[in-house]
Amino acid sequence: MNTFSYEQAVAYISDIPRFTRKNEAGNTIELLRRLSHPERSFRVIHVAGTNGKGSVCAFLESIFRRAGYRTGLFTSPHLVKINERFQTCAGMCTDEEFLDAFNHVMKAVEEMVADGYAHPTYFEFLFAAGMWYFREQKIEILLCETGLGGRLDATNTIEKPLLSVITSISFDHMEYLGDTIPKIASEKAGIIKPGVPVVYDASNPEAARVIRDRAKLLGSEAIAWHPEMSTVTGYTGSSVSFSLKAGGYDEVQVCVPFAAEYQVANASLAMLAADAAGHLEDPLLKARPLTLPCILEGIEKTHWSGRMEEVLKDVILDGAHNEDGIFQFLKTAERIAASRRVSLLFSAVSDKNWREMIGRICAGVHFQSVTVTSVGGSRQIGVQELAGEFRLHASCPVYALEDAGSAFRHARSVQGDSVLLCCGSLYLAGAVKEEIENAEL
Repeated sequence: MNTFSYEQAVAYISDIPRFTRKNEAGNTIELLRRLSHPERSFRVIHVAGTNGKGSVCAFLESIFRRAGYRTGLFTSPHLVKINERFQTCAGMCTDEEFLDAFNHVMKAVEEMVADGYAHPTYFEFLFAAGMWYFREQKIEILLCETGLGGRLDATNTIEKPLLSVITSISFDHMEYLGDTIPKIASEKAGIIKPGVPVVYDASNPEAARVIRDRAKLLGSEAIAWHPEMSTVTGYTGSSVSFSLKAGGYDEVQVCVPFAAEYQVANASLAMLAADAAGHLEDPLLKARPLTLPCILEGIEKTHWSGRMEEVLKDVILDGAHNEDGIFQFLKTAERIAASRRVSLLFSAVSDKNWREMIGRICAGVHFQSVTVTSVGGSRQIGVQELAGEFRLHASCPVYALEDAGSAFRHARSVQGDSVLLCCGSLYLAGAVKEEIENAEL
């Protein structure tokens, strides 16, 4: 077996898409078998959805951690560093821990390939490495986010999670998941396991019907969240308060530490999942119940990068990158613009409906200035194309800079007394994060 440095390990994983394709679930199961099934050594709450699944995982991790559980958090994508995908209650895994997990998975991969199996995909490799890492850390509860879809996702090899959670369903990755809401919902509902309760966002009737029917077929309790169950009661510049009346909660007052109203839905789903967990016949959960104070504190103290996050004073970063994400972003942007001037830093990748995104953003908010940049490697869009589209819709100055770090610095230089909103791509969120971190070194 080759000896890798941390940098070489990251480079190897990053190169995987160049020489592999999506594999059948049996390939992932074989990899996990050769690692002695690390995913069986802890409880799992499995979360799928178009938008919000990472936020729900983050809310639940915070809740369980405050109740005294040793938690793990498996999410994607990362914004700056690949290690972000593997977190425990102690924080993000170290470079040394990541390399140890990589080496164990790499050994199993080399043996698999020698035996005629397919090389794991990028996500399969990271999933296996994450499961190895979490077993080594002796976690008790893993909050596990799917990658793409659900039914065919590598994470769906988890045999019997404690709970399944399905967040909002909207159009994204239609080339893989289908071109209608029912088709996309069917892929997401593929994570539901026989007899395992599912908590789901029922705000879209078409998606809700698919999830409910799948749960009934599998004998799984279906616990729905409807928007009318959560009533917004107040805003500050960095938080939203709401009242939840659903499940075991009767007009409970909740504070979400994010400016975005869409986090009300995600926090509500997390609270319903916590309530459902309290009714499971599981000895660990019975011995250490989730109390209401733990749940409320867990929600209020949650940190989740790149989701309407105030990264600097008057600089808000959001990973909105699809139709529903932009719609939700705009609701918060419009509220901010009602009392403050706003400017924009934007980028997108070519496989998103970026022209429509730009049109909707400009129709919803008047900006003092717009700065565009290119992100996404082979999927990037030329800055002049992006700038040209903004000039069709916006009456403010539009600046175009190729380098994302330079674009962020420029947007700050022309920001004045406005609030700078950064959105359009998780790649952009990562680039802004990296630029801020480098500036602080």
